[in-house]
Amino acid sequence: MTTRPILGAALCRDSLAAHRDWLLEAPRDLELQHFVDAPVLDGDWSGLADEVNRLLDGHQGRRGIHGPFWGFTIASYDPEVRRIVARRMDQALDVCAAVKGTHVVIHSPFTTWGYNHRGLYPTDTARLLEATRDTLGAALSRASDMGVTFVLENIEDVEPSDRAMLCAELGWQALELSVDTGHAHYAHVSTGAPPVDFYIRAAAGRLGHVHLQDADGFADRHWQIGHGTILWPSVFAALAQARAAGANPRLILELRDKAGVVPSAQYLKAMGLAE
Repeated sequence: MTTRPILGAALCRDSLAAHRDWLLEAPRDLELQHFVDAPVLDGDWSGLADEVNRLLDGHQGRRGIHGPFWGFTIASYDPEVRRIVARRMDQALDVCAAVKGTHVVIHSPFTTWGYNHRGLYPTDTARLLEATRDTLGAALSRASDMGVTFVLENIEDVEPSDRAMLCAELGWQALELSVDTGHAHYAHVSTGAPPVDFYIRAAAGRLGHVHLQDADGFADRHWQIGHGTILWPSVFAALAQARAAGANPRLILELRDKAGVVPSAQYLKAMGLAE
């Protein structure tokens, strides 16, 4: 029995059926990307959810969804915008229940602009915390009752510990950390942030989810693993430390070209890093 972590993937409607056998060969975690767009959430998505459940009959891994994120932040200073975002989070939980999911990915509110202006406006951190609390409070309470976890993904984050601070300040059990390796590599190369493994180490035992993608550090590439410049041994060494601290993260291959999912898994297996 291998002790190496088992890889999962983020898939959409067109790629789910093609990867069914791979998903069922081991308890591979799955993230559904069907439900990020507002027209889908505002429409009748029940047939799509039923289709997903039929395709995944026999699936033993954890499943979840990427939540909505286009056009907003979870820490808007505008109360009207916060109400819209709160409704989107509630819709995401409706979907999560329908597809038997246990996680919802949401995006970090921390920006490069905010990092570079830190200290100039002393009330900014308090305002961000209060805005996030107002936006997510009801959804996180509902998620806790459902057994669902929101995982907070780094986007522009320069300081790896910022999201951990946010989780600690808000004190919600239904909120964990996600690390996107390509986002972290972009922040490292383009904005002077630490390397990818520092983001994973900062999350430690609160790490609930990882998006695995390769990149060059210039943009959010979502390349097949091995096609970019991320140092994967350091990433998986940090993941081993997080697991030792009590984390059990979903390891999700999130690639632009879904044809690269199985080759990426094979690449990491050949390195002795994952299954």
